[in-house]
Parts: sequence; structure tokens; C-alpha cells
Amino acid sequence: MSYLAFARYYDCLTRNVDYAARADYLCAVMERLRHRPGLTLDLACGTGSLMLELAGRGIDVFGLDASPEMLSVAQRKAAAAGRDFLLICQKMQEMDLFGPVDTMLCMLDSINHLTAAADVRRTFRRAALFLNPGGYLLFDANTRYKHRFVLGNRTYVYDMEDVYCVWQNACAEGDGRVAISLDFFERRGSGYVRSFEHFYERAYAIRALLNMLRGAGLEPAAVWRDGTFRAPGPQTERILVAARKPG
Repeated sequence: MSYLAFARYYDCLTRNVDYAARADYLCAVMERLRHRPGLTLDLACGTGSLMLELAGRGIDVFGLDASPEMLSVAQRKAAAAGRDFLLICQKMQEMDLFGPVDTMLCMLDSINHLTAAADVRRTFRRAALFLNPGGYLLFDANTRYKHRFVLGNRTYVYDMEDVYCVWQNACAEGDGRVAISLDFFERRGSGYVRSFEHFYERAYAIRALLNMLRGAGLEPAAVWRDGTFRAPGPQTERILVAARKPG
């Protein structure tokens, strides 16, 4: 999926995301793990906001995303900021890098966009293949609690200067999936132009994610309530997982 319409409005819809705080948290995570980021890959980098923050902290980072439209936005933002990132258009589960990296980051629920467990396993195996020994994969993920009680079967309306968006979620019972439908209305003259996006997210049990990491040859090092260094609880909405390649 290229997220053609979503890419145009993604930054408008994620204005509430504090990318600076996110970058600070990831740096604190790596410090706690006693891991130097080294060459860092931002998996599912989207429009590049996190890359810009990481680069501003001295991290050598490049990006990978399956959406050429997202990468086009990232390229324009990088150029405007005086940055020149390597950007690779590939699916996470099919990544084929030019060489190994020291750190892989996969943020903002990108793992949840892999709705087949086989694709999650393939992504973890590709990460293990291209991480240097001692390297880390850090990813966040929405929990089943969030999908069922926070996201599921709810409608949100975003009335912004750039776009009017109706965001509808439909939760599927039992498998942790949420169907997401987005209707965008952009003012053009005296009327509006409508565009539409539809995709799914799936939440996985924490134990299942850890088992898939081990099956890929990665050692789970920590699972925290996202944004903290505390253990997740039954009502945790998002987790942060750190996994290390043995070396």
C-alpha cells in the first residue's frame, strides 16, 4: 500500500506527535541499553519527521518506507532543512540493504500495519540479517487493549485549515485488527475535493511479538510502557520493545 492520499495529509493529522520528545526518548533508551546508535535505519520512516530530529542529535540516519508518496514528502522536508538523507523505497519485510547497520528503529505503530504474522516474522528476520552483532531493533506497537477499547469502533473528525478529515475505525473481534477508513475533504475554490484511504492495523500479544523476535534470532532485551522505563500493564496502550542481535 502506498498511502497516496494519507501521505498528502499525514503531517496535518500528526501535529500532536512530539517528534522531538520521541527522539529524546529513543536516545535515552539507547543510553540505558549502553548502545551507541551508530548507523541507524528508520524503518517505515514516513514523511521523515523523526529522521530530522535524530539527525539534529548527531545520529547518522537514513530511511526506508514502502510508500513513494511518503518518501517524496520526506525528501522535500529534508531539503528544506538542509539535510540529504538516503531514502529507500521498500517494504519492511522485503528490505535489502547495501550493508549492515547498528540500529533499526520502527516507530509510530508501523509494526501494527503488518496485519499478517508472517510479515512480522519476515521483518524481524530481515532486521536480524542486516543488524551488526550487538545491534538493536527498537520498535513500538499498539496493544490489543488500545485496539479494543481506545481505537475500535470510534469515529474522529479533524477540522483543520488544510483539510477536513473523517477518521472511522471498525474493530474486528478476536484477531486484534482495526479497519481504518479515512475521508479527506480539501477546499478547492468554492467546493471540496474528496479523497479516500482504507487500511488495517493489527495488534499482537506481547508474548507473540517476543516469540517472533526469538524465532528470527534476536534477543528481547526490554519491554516498556512507551515513553517510560516501566513495565507494561493490562491497560497499557503502546509498548516499546528493544531486541538485540547476539554478538
